[in-house]
Amino acid sequence: MTKSTRLARSTVCALTLTLALGACSSSNGGDASGQGGTSGAGTALRVNWGGFPESWAPGAEMEAGYMRVPYENLVQLGEGGEVEPMLAASWEQTDESLTLHLQEGVTFHDGTPFNAEAVKVNLESVKNTPGPFAGPFQVVTSIDVVDDLTVRLNLSQPTPSMLTTLSTRAAPIASPTAITAGTVAQTPVGTGPWAYDAGASTPGTRMTFTTFEDYWGEDVGFPTVELYAIPDDTSATAALIGGEIDITDTEVEQLSTLEGSGQVQTLTYPAIRNNPIFFDRGPGGVFEDVNVRKAACYAIDTEVLAQIEPDWEVRTQHFAEGEPGYNPDITGYQHDLEEAQRLYAQAGSPPVQAEVLAAPFTERQNQVYAEQMGEIGLDITVQSAPPPQYFAEWNSGRFPLGLGSNDELTAYDWYTSWFAADAPGNPSGVESPELKAAADAAIAAGNSEEADALWAQVTKIISDEALTCAHVAGEELIAWNSSTVEGVAEPTQPWEPHLVNYRDLRPAGS
Repeated sequence: MTKSTRLARSTVCALTLTLALGACSSSNGGDASGQGGTSGAGTALRVNWGGFPESWAPGAEMEAGYMRVPYENLVQLGEGGEVEPMLAASWEQTDESLTLHLQEGVTFHDGTPFNAEAVKVNLESVKNTPGPFAGPFQVVTSIDVVDDLTVRLNLSQPTPSMLTTLSTRAAPIASPTAITAGTVAQTPVGTGPWAYDAGASTPGTRMTFTTFEDYWGEDVGFPTVELYAIPDDTSATAALIGGEIDITDTEVEQLSTLEGSGQVQTLTYPAIRNNPIFFDRGPGGVFEDVNVRKAACYAIDTEVLAQIEPDWEVRTQHFAEGEPGYNPDITGYQHDLEEAQRLYAQAGSPPVQAEVLAAPFTERQNQVYAEQMGEIGLDITVQSAPPPQYFAEWNSGRFPLGLGSNDELTAYDWYTSWFAADAPGNPSGVESPELKAAADAAIAAGNSEEADALWAQVTKIISDEALTCAHVAGEELIAWNSSTVEGVAEPTQPWEPHLVNYRDLRPAGS
């Protein structure tokens, strides 16, 4: 299958094995294994995620496997999900504000000092960038630079999940100089242990990140990280077995070849959550009637998708048991064609014609769902687009229905990203009084013991109103060459695709 979160493959090594391996040679004439070059096993960690981000700017859709090489966050999540210091050394939070005390002696790769002003520029940039990460930051009414190493986020309402949000892909910290200049989109400049080395990189094929000598934190195992763009899984498998790369994401159908090599190990971890969302639900909208939405939900059979793509797990809701926001009373919309037809008839069988935008990695899933909804008379057309257009437009309001990844970790973030009246992912601007009242109560509860139950009620209303449905969760499958690298484990940061714990990796036998 094609990984459902995979970014643009158009940057691109050729799809044939010979061309793929040839394209992945180092800029000084050596191959990707470093023979005859300056990098190789033991010096460079060579990782293939298949393609590169369209933009490295904070607020852009950027997968973790790329972001977490040059960038760091203000905080991080530990093994048990607890919030731990990173660029912020400590903090105090109240219902009105979050005050962060920053690490001393941190410098961006371009020499710009890391300070409170840099945090302000970054978070304002994310808040003001239309896209998947802006929603949770709308609660930030202003940001005060208290002093050089103290910054205060003023909040319009209690937001206990803000620290969690700051640990995610929503808030990488980039050089304010690069943000202001506009160069950060194509040239990442962060504070991490590896800095982008344009001279050692090959556009479209390899991005090289070398040791940042002024890095403020602990030493890492590999002085260089090379990110490759081998889009074809068979070619990536051959490159891994042949010693051209050390780590790659892969697919289930590659396992027999990988496991037969004797030197490759694999792991899987949950990384992808997606679901269709009914955007056009305002007055006169295609999906204004809740019974039309429910009919569409009952018409969709996610079990069919799981049979086609075996690493998808069918879910009843966005959150898993044990996560805040999970509600055991949500049963979801089990496929029931009779009930779908009944509800559609009850709505008056209105003509429904809707386009949904698909990227190459969501096209098959969209086609399956469109055909299933067509069985009750809904006319859903799937329009294909290259990834840059897809990421910019699938949830922009141009399309009445959308299918995309929802990786929010908290019910507050999920609600404010997609379902609140002012959520960036709710172009209709419509929110029922019941949902708003439930969310207001949950927000007002802050960190109290009642908060979890109140947020579970919010997710129940979202389900009952069929604002979204057909939840599935996908596994990320990682393969690595155990003769060149050790320490690969499931990342502690949950629900982030294309990710390994770079800092913990070491050359094999070191």
